Amino acid sequence: MTELTGGPALPQERRIVTAIPGPKSQELLARKNAAVAGGVGLTLPVFTKRAGGGVIEDVDGNSLIDFGSGIAVTSVGNSAEAVVRRAAAQLADFTHTCFMVTPYEGYVEVCEKLAELTPGDHAKKSALFNSGAEAVENAVKIARAHTKRQAVVVFDHGYHGRTNLTMALTAKNMPYKHGFGPFAPEVYRVPVAYGYRWPTGPENCAEEAAAQAIDAMTKQVGADNIAAIIIEPVLGEGGFIEPAKGFLPRIAQFAKDNGIVFVADEIQSGFCRTGQWFACEDEGVVPDLITTAKGIAGGLPLAAVTGRAEIMDAAHAGGLGGTYGGNPVACAAALGAIETMRELDLNAKAKRIEEVMKGRLSAMQEKFDIIGDIRGRGAMIAIELVKSGTKDPNPEAAGALAKACHAEGLLVLTCGTYGNVLRFLPPLVIGEDLLNEGLDIIEAAFARL
Repeated sequence: MTELTGGPALPQERRIVTAIPGPKSQELLARKNAAVAGGVGLTLPVFTKRAGGGVIEDVDGNSLIDFGSGIAVTSVGNSAEAVVRRAAAQLADFTHTCFMVTPYEGYVEVCEKLAELTPGDHAKKSALFNSGAEAVENAVKIARAHTKRQAVVVFDHGYHGRTNLTMALTAKNMPYKHGFGPFAPEVYRVPVAYGYRWPTGPENCAEEAAAQAIDAMTKQVGADNIAAIIIEPVLGEGGFIEPAKGFLPRIAQFAKDNGIVFVADEIQSGFCRTGQWFACEDEGVVPDLITTAKGIAGGLPLAAVTGRAEIMDAAHAGGLGGTYGGNPVACAAALGAIETMRELDLNAKAKRIEEVMKGRLSAMQEKFDIIGDIRGRGAMIAIELVKSGTKDPNPEAAGALAKACHAEGLLVLTCGTYGNVLRFLPPLVIGEDLLNEGLDIIEAAFARL
């Protein structure tokens, strides 16, 4: 076997030896611009050579602190030992048969693990797919088959993917939807409990937002027409919004009372990211269906819909599937990722990351009044930036801060409906020294703004 040079053995240090991006990355960027469609954008044009733990090493020899995890994918760290070991063994055995043609144990074992880990003690089944958007689309198919209804309800600031149906489900126009319509019909959007921006204040947010959402569903859609209500327990691309406490249980109860399938989209927030296996556990919400992807397989493409057995069985035989869904190598990687999460107690690691980050960011908020809000749970933390003395969104500051961090060797991401949120998604295995060094870079960037 080829000797491994990345993964956990990679030196855990920030190291800047060239400008960011360096000359080799710039050469590759020119090749990318000539060969890759322009619609595939880049956050930071440094080309990765190796990665592991809390760092990414580029082709120029720079080592960057990773506060992105490939958008919450490499939660167990890049090339985690158990992921590599299991995936490599599977590669040597066979790479593909298509589970729908000749099945294999790894797919079944992943579904068994999902039944064990997801909320609720009811009988559960799963179906495996390739991406988060694919999982959400299939959750809608399953809910429609089960309820014999068509309407789907989603929420302000929600993000669910880039396919035609999931673009319709997604709230934000640019860059996800602009120019790509028409979109799938029978999708309805209602308010979410966004405490920081709720007109009457965060203390009223949960009750008022739930009342408005339920009123819209009842009056504008008709509860008897709704197949599914889909929500992210912590909204991701929309700005790491935690719905005000009490909102999710109210919406879940409305769904239960009206025979509506309640779908928790845990694609970004799942698998220890928020300090619990799944974010909906925070308020004891047990979804009918839960969609997962991103952190499930340590960097390999895999997604799932897991839910109540009687709902999952509503689709006819052959109605669910796909050529690559539940690829055997990805399934092996998922089993390695789950093994790592348990062995290293990554829920506890995520909670410690929250403690460190929120402590440091709160101190920064006292010094820099453009930090309007600090929110999130576990290692899914964000700061919303506003114009001084107001709550007006400040996307210019978010862009400038991200650029400043990148230049110093810290990878950070932006998000939010208004483009004014810095989000932090470090690998759950990141060392505390690197975590604090990254926060030092952020603080210094604020001071220079």
